[in-house]
Amino acid sequence: MNLYEPARFGALPLTNRVVMAPLTRTRADDDGVPTATMAEYYRQRAGQGLIISEGVWPALEGKSYSGQPGIVTPAQIEAWKSITAAVHAEGGTIVMQLMHGGRVGHPAISGEPRVVAPSALAAPGQTHTPEGKADLPIAHALTLEEIPEVVEQFAQAARNAIAAGFDGVEVHGANGYLVHEFLSPVSNVRDDAYGGSPENRARFAIEVVSAVAAAVGADRTGIRLSPQHNIQGVLEEDDADVHATYTAVAEGLAPLGLAFIDVLNADPAGELVQHIRRTAGAPLIVNTGFAIETTRDAAEALVADGIADAVAAGRPVIANPDLIERWRQDSELNEPRPALFYGRTAEGYTDYPSLESVRVGA
Repeated sequence: MNLYEPARFGALPLTNRVVMAPLTRTRADDDGVPTATMAEYYRQRAGQGLIISEGVWPALEGKSYSGQPGIVTPAQIEAWKSITAAVHAEGGTIVMQLMHGGRVGHPAISGEPRVVAPSALAAPGQTHTPEGKADLPIAHALTLEEIPEVVEQFAQAARNAIAAGFDGVEVHGANGYLVHEFLSPVSNVRDDAYGGSPENRARFAIEVVSAVAAAVGADRTGIRLSPQHNIQGVLEEDDADVHATYTAVAEGLAPLGLAFIDVLNADPAGELVQHIRRTAGAPLIVNTGFAIETTRDAAEALVADGIADAVAAGRPVIANPDLIERWRQDSELNEPRPALFYGRTAEGYTDYPSLESVRVGA
């Protein structure tokens, strides 16, 4: 395989195998409605084979950050239509990442009275609220009666995403947010059907993805996983337990025939990631993680060596809207400006120059 050749993941056509990773940028308005600036941001990056949107909340209770967009209200759905139309006009394919923050959130951010999680535990550390920094609160442990309601929130959000023009959806099962919280024996200390054994801890992820696939089609559905990322208090430090848990997840997802599995892991060629790939039986997108920036050479090798079907890049796509063309031509890259990753303006968002504009300027 070649990084620059087309692919098809389920119902999703990719013009190349470079994927824009989901990237929180906090540019939505106070009601979670996407803005015109966001439409320009995504339009600029439509040359990547697949865009995975920033994490979008499927329920207000799952909102984790000020400026994070939602996919619940009519106004949100309508605003996303301009974004998907802009990407499609440039020949791109875009899926929405459905992200329920779980215990990584705060009532001062969501306006809801609680945050929810598998267990009544707080995530470590603090968060930025409109009133300033605050400790992350102790979560409400979802009851057996409430869990199906949350599953349906994901399914309805998926329907809303398709109504807004998205080509598919990705369930966020990574990075310490709600779905991931169920997978870890540290953040999930339940003793019922959703806790205890690896199979029980995998149940919620499987139910969410199954419900989403039933709502919009498995060939338009993917999931992001980050085994042993050990972030936001969702610790997975027992190798045997991790293997058993993600085997259960992959076995539960395999019958669905998903469009893709998106795995964030520092060792994509390692046995764990490749075992998930074989067991789930879906095309594999890999991302080496926050600490290791994805390079052109590494991305080309991952695909050429058959380790992945596609490679997701984050910071390089932030700084280089036309990353695919720069990589094809082995051209110089813009440097990211991390101080502007999160904000509410176009600065550090849509003002990175394209290769074409740099050459014209020269």
